[in-house]
Amino acid sequence: MLLRHKMRQIKGGCADCGAPEPSWASINRGILICDDCCSVHRSLGRHISQVKSLRRGFWNAQQLKMVQNLADSSANNIWEHSLLDPSHGKLGRRKPAPTDPVHPNKAKFIRDKHQMLAFVYRPGKDDRQLAEGDTSLQLHSSCRTPNTETSLRLLSLGANPNYWHPERGTGPLHVAARAGQALQAELLIVYGADPSRPDRAGLTPIQHAREAGHSELCRRLEECQYELTDRLAYFLTGRRPDHAAGQHFVVPPPVGPDTEALVTARLKLRNLQSRLLAELAADVYDEVDRRETDAHWLAQHPAATSGPGSVPFLPVNPEFSSTRNQGRQKLARFTAPEFRALIVDVLQEARRRQLGPAAAAAAAAALAEGDDDEPLYDSVASEDDYAPIEQLQRRENAQRMLAEQNELLRPTRTESPENGDSGERTKDSSLNSLEANHHRRASDGSSGDDRLMRESSLAPPESNEEMRREIDLLRDMVSEPPPAGAGAGLLTPGPDLSPETLT
Repeated sequence: MLLRHKMRQIKGGCADCGAPEPSWASINRGILICDDCCSVHRSLGRHISQVKSLRRGFWNAQQLKMVQNLADSSANNIWEHSLLDPSHGKLGRRKPAPTDPVHPNKAKFIRDKHQMLAFVYRPGKDDRQLAEGDTSLQLHSSCRTPNTETSLRLLSLGANPNYWHPERGTGPLHVAARAGQALQAELLIVYGADPSRPDRAGLTPIQHAREAGHSELCRRLEECQYELTDRLAYFLTGRRPDHAAGQHFVVPPPVGPDTEALVTARLKLRNLQSRLLAELAADVYDEVDRRETDAHWLAQHPAATSGPGSVPFLPVNPEFSSTRNQGRQKLARFTAPEFRALIVDVLQEARRRQLGPAAAAAAAAALAEGDDDEPLYDSVASEDDYAPIEQLQRRENAQRMLAEQNELLRPTRTESPENGDSGERTKDSSLNSLEANHHRRASDGSSGDDRLMRESSLAPPESNEEMRREIDLLRDMVSEPPPAGAGAGLLTPGPDLSPETLT
């Protein structure tokens, strides 16, 4: 729960306009902001500023301590470096005052400061270390110290929180976990560090913290590993799993009957690739954060049902495709029951893939040999796979056509000089029947490889000799041995496609 005594220890005004008693925090910026500035931060999106209320909602003690540490160490100077540097004092820019209007004064300044990073320090030609892109390497070293402001400064310059040290075979989070730097670990995870990533020796940051005797940090890293599903479960039930007891998922039961549309949607969700399921879960997480923050905003401003603090849908993230951004914004149209059903389905699928039966584990091990972008169901057969089957079909079609033409030639063999006219009529009717049969087969959708054979037979031969030559050609096709592998495996049972194996 929110530690109110710790909240009271956080002092200072709004980092963007200087208003007293800020009631919101931007976690990834390490600053405190007022209500007016919070409304602008929320419109930028969580990929720019992760806003959280200081008065309502759930706060982890270590995360709140990290925000307090950064705010007390003037982390705001990182985002306003050029405004404080005397060499850049003639830029003609100033911070807005608390009494300035939100639009355009505060909004313009906040967008320049946090979205465009217009005031962040930029390394010059003389600063070789930063100019050569060594910020990630410096972050790897900085994480073993308690100086979170230095790490935040490096992250603002583009340091990679998942940087891989080529010699030591570890990342910044491994270093922070081994050194017991809990606040550094919090900052790295906020910026996207993976707590489950193993190092060269196969040890995750959680195992590093456990081996070094940092039990509290070990528990916190395990919670961060399940942060997404924990947040979704807390949104629905108000409680979190007990990871120390081995409980990693809290999934409430579905509400209402399982309609045909729901069953179809769950089947599609089950067949999603792991990457796409992770993206969907992250988008649902962002929508949960938007709805919770909206609820906290309205609770702090009961008289305002809408206004500058309201964000009707998730802002556009330029790093995502237009299709994904449109899908994210459509999440705002879900009613409360519909959104709850979606969260329950996502939680159930995440739990199934994480804690599935032995058959699901075997399927996951088979998929691990390939790329993670491979689909979770059988791949579609290629044209090469169908080549033997098509050859077999052509042979069967030739046999059928040979039988038909033999049947049509029987009247012409009984033809006599005395009734030559009747023989011609019989021949003409037979040719019309043959042409009708060919049109019927064409309308039935015979394969494209039969087109040449079909076109040649539609033209009536001028004599019985030409028809016999055509029959000889068909006999040669029929007499050919079937292609190797033709029909093999057509009746062989395929892989088990039961729901338990579709992981």
